[in-house]
Amino acid sequence: MRQFANFACIDWSGEAVARPKGLAVASASAGKSAPSLLKPAGGWSRAGLLEWFERLADSNADIIVGLDLSPAMPFADCGAYFPGWDGSPSNARQLWELVDELSADDQNLSATGFIQHAEIRRHFRQHRACGDLFPPGAGRMRVCEHGQKSMGLSPTSCFNLVGASQVGKSSLTGMRVLHRLAGRIPMWPFDPVPRSGPMIVEIYTTVAAMAAGRSKSRAKIRDAPGLEAALEQLDSPPPARLPRYDDHSTDALITAAWLRKVSATPDLWRPAAMTAQVAQTEGWTFGII
Repeated sequence: MRQFANFACIDWSGEAVARPKGLAVASASAGKSAPSLLKPAGGWSRAGLLEWFERLADSNADIIVGLDLSPAMPFADCGAYFPGWDGSPSNARQLWELVDELSADDQNLSATGFIQHAEIRRHFRQHRACGDLFPPGAGRMRVCEHGQKSMGLSPTSCFNLVGASQVGKSSLTGMRVLHRLAGRIPMWPFDPVPRSGPMIVEIYTTVAAMAAGRSKSRAKIRDAPGLEAALEQLDSPPPARLPRYDDHSTDALITAAWLRKVSATPDLWRPAAMTAQVAQTEGWTFGII
């Protein structure tokens, strides 16, 4: 497997504001140095992160970046993202384009326009507006999310936009950014691992926390001793003292260190249930086998 020189994690946010508080970025270099937070003056915006990605592409940076979001909707269970609608995209890149196109009038790379579309909204659970095609229960899941369940995790359907644990809004805003990158940075498994330059993978920060010795119920860390202990499990020293130990920052730091530790593990790049069609329509969470 390719050996990367740098590793980063982005704890994403779908909050429809200019600078979401939940956006956090951490990076680590190959070796045993401490991971660190990257934080521009005024904080991150999704547009700012798009520019950061573009700089990585321009410089052909030797880095793997983990994005904490779902890059596509469930497809394999019904043979379509939006079954019954003739406008449903046939692969993830077409989905990204549609999300960005229908949300063109939304500021801050949010995705309200997409989920307001007359046919698309029928598939989503929104606040006080559950679509008639949202199935009973938790909602539709991707193949890799069933794999997450088998590992004891608790994935949430991308079609659910309600509650503190929902990931749909983050995922849709992330799709807008992925489309605007226009293939400048490969994303696995939609693209093969490049011989050089940056690449993106989908990550689930709880996977990294569990690898760092935390239980699922204790995956979120909000203090210095907890962060230090978790990083020690990943053969990493702690960063300099943080101004604030919020779980967005600690998730990013731990996952950057985890990516450094496991990214060269061959089995993680060959999940048994990831067929060629799944790879192009649903993607896959790195670390789920």
